[in-house]
Parts: sequence; C-alpha cells; structure tokens
Amino acid sequence: MLTPPVTTEESLKIPSDRPLIVWAVSDGRAGIHNQVLGLAEAIAALTPTQIVVRHIRYRRLFDRWPTALRLWPDVMLKRDSDLIGPPYPDIWIAAGRATLPHSLRMRRRSQGKTLVVQLQDPRVPSGRFDMVIAPKHDEVKGDNVLPILGSTHRITPERLSREAVPWAESLSKFEGPFVAALIGGRSKSHDMSLARAETLVQQIRAAVKGKKATLLLSVSRRTPEAARAILTEGLKDLDGIIYEGKGDNPYFAFLNAADHILVTEDSVNMATEAAATGKPVHVLPMDARGTGAKFGRFHQGLQEYGAARPWSGELRTWKYTPLNETHRAAEALLALYNQTHPDEKR
Repeated sequence: MLTPPVTTEESLKIPSDRPLIVWAVSDGRAGIHNQVLGLAEAIAALTPTQIVVRHIRYRRLFDRWPTALRLWPDVMLKRDSDLIGPPYPDIWIAAGRATLPHSLRMRRRSQGKTLVVQLQDPRVPSGRFDMVIAPKHDEVKGDNVLPILGSTHRITPERLSREAVPWAESLSKFEGPFVAALIGGRSKSHDMSLARAETLVQQIRAAVKGKKATLLLSVSRRTPEAARAILTEGLKDLDGIIYEGKGDNPYFAFLNAADHILVTEDSVNMATEAAATGKPVHVLPMDARGTGAKFGRFHQGLQEYGAARPWSGELRTWKYTPLNETHRAAEALLALYNQTHPDEKR
C-alpha cells in the first residue's frame, strides 16, 4: 500500500518554467471520463497544469479482446479514437480496460519520463504502473497502490456553484427543502424491477410530501425503460424537476440545491459524488443480480465515514465533513511525481 511522502504547500506549488502536462485518458464513457478528468483538475488546482483529454476506442473486431492479445494497440484503434504518440505527457492518468494496452507501454515509450497512473482495479500486477489509485472496496494490493473511498470525480464547491447558475431561475420557482433523487439502473450487480420501481415511487412520494419538499429527480441511461416510466409517471405531479436524459443535464445543479440526496446503491460514482457535498446521502436499495460484496464494502465504508445511511423512508438530517478523496489522491500523486522527477519538481 502506497504511503506518499509528507507534503507541504511549498512542495506542491514550486514554480516551474512551464505547466505540468497531464493526459486524462479513457474510452470516453462519462463515468470513467469524469474520474480521470476529475483527478487531473484536482492536480491543476495545486500547480499550473495543462490538461489534455485523450479517448481510446478500438475497432469492433478488437473491442472485446483481452489486454494480453492487444499486442499492436495503435493499429487496432477506431478512426474516431485519439492517436497516442509523442510528445508524451509528464503524467498519464488512465482508467478503464480500453486504456490498459497503452498504459502498460507508456513508461517504455516515454523512456521513463512519464509518470503512469492507473485508476480502478487494473486486473494486472500493480507494479506495472508507477501508481494505482483504486477504490478500497476492490482490495487491490501493492506497494504503489493508493486506496481511496469511492472514486475520483469532478465535484467541488466551486463547480457546483458555477454549474447551478443556468438553473437558478427554474429552481427559484420552488421552495425547499429540496430532495435530489439520483436513479441508476441495470448493471452487472444490480437491476430495477417494476416492483422495485413502484416501491421507490411510494417511498419517495411519502417522504417528499411529508416534508412539503421539492423533488429533483434524475434517471440515467441505465434505468430500464419500463421502470423509468413508472418513476416519472408516479412522481410527475410533485413539485420539482424531472430530468429524463434530454437537453441540458441539471445534475450539478441538483447536487448544489439539494438538502437531501437519495441515490440508488448500484453506482459508486453517484454515491461518492453525493458524499462530496457534505449533505445527507440516503442509499436506495436495488434488486441484486450477484453477491454485491464489493458494493457492500463500499457502502459500509461510506456509512462508517458518516456520509451515508441506508434509506429508512424518512428524510433524516446529519452532518459530516464532505468527502474529498480526489484532492487527497492529487496530493499523493503530485508528491510521487516530485519524488521520482526531482529535476522537474513543482
């Protein structure tokens, strides 16, 4: 397990004659993209940084090939994929299976000049990277592994305030308290049956009406169509805003306005982002498709931290320090860069 050097403000902000070049690399899917970009932005908050987004996508023939068989990853990429070539960055931050063939080659290609950081569980020995930042619930082992609670993300107080501005007029039509309900859907570990959707409608209605609150409902692309219809139809008469995936996304505005956040248990990203607000996070149950052991460990960790509680049907209030693991990861990453690249320390 990685124990980063002790850092000070001076060690993180030493002036440099140029900004740090950081590549944020993913396959472009929102959940993964936000993790790499969020960490890159957290680094930029500590030292002058130029962030370059790179999306890696494979041609259909090679898309499901295991990493070990992608021996020539550059020629396997789709036309709309970004090409990965020199000049290489100071720091490479990547997440997702699609990035692994390039991540595993980056230290050699850059002749050791690029610090290679992989997020999530890479499912290969951690020693093949300079640093692995993985969720605690994945239980990834290695001397260069930094375990964090949840995932890295882009939630900061400044971003929430900024992104809420376009929605200020719409939200001003309603009175608080505001209840944000963030609904996920089908995944490898969870699903949402019609019965589950009906139960959620009844519970959310009762809680919102009981507090005379305003509902801010957001359903995801993964929400099954039939369950989505039940949720939106069953809650549309309540005061508030329902976002079904069309038009501008009010996600950040919902988090900013919310007094309570309800989030389904299937999404580590949504629950972690909710916990970054410092507001009560109520975890809504889903239908299990597997053992759910990893999710159980994650939600237990959020509860022990004090951010979340299982949904009780009541909008209870509690306080905790906003979860800020992205900032902690950025400090550790930058400290490692300073340690391993002393001539370019910043």
